[in-house]
Amino acid sequence: MTLPQSALDALWDFDDPCASEGRFARAAAAASGAERAELETQRARALGLQERYDEADAVLDAITDDAPAVRVRVELERGRVRNSSGDPDAAARLFRAAAEAAATAGLTFLRIDALHMLAIADAAQADAWTAQALSELENVDDPRTLRWRVSLHSNAGWARFDAGRLAEALAAFEEARRAAERWGTPQQVRWADEALAECRAAIGAAPGR
Repeated sequence: MTLPQSALDALWDFDDPCASEGRFARAAAAASGAERAELETQRARALGLQERYDEADAVLDAITDDAPAVRVRVELERGRVRNSSGDPDAAARLFRAAAEAAATAGLTFLRIDALHMLAIADAAQADAWTAQALSELENVDDPRTLRWRVSLHSNAGWARFDAGRLAEALAAFEEARRAAERWGTPQQVRWADEALAECRAAIGAAPGR
């Protein structure tokens, strides 16, 4: 990628997308070329998280840099805007394009991101997309990329929980907890513990228990 993921992580606070938008705007103004373009894709993401979808699209429309990481991130962020604004079919098409472009460019981190988003947007095939992402992580040794295991297992757990597949959900949350402890953030560990507690409570309250 043009920028290390750690540089983008340092600018993100997903609990405060408005502040994150400001940080990305300032960082982009001080950068140039592909680095500026990549920062702008994250500014668009922050706008999308504020439900300012037209503004997010306008930022993405203005990006002309042709670097592979930039192209993939533009597709990813367009997909996230479509998914958040209620068009998962359009989102899934964009995520598939992003996953394919990332594979061609050897951008494993972004490919896993796209596959993880496909599992959200294409709910009917969620298990298959998650399995594909986890399979690709088998040959990865970068800890930041391996952190995707937390989100992949957690998202699978919630999908199964919502479908009433509580035993399968519990197994996925347990995998998420192990991954969070090994590669995740303290916040992800807390979220994993909360998911496990909620799932165990639901199992305890299920009829016949």
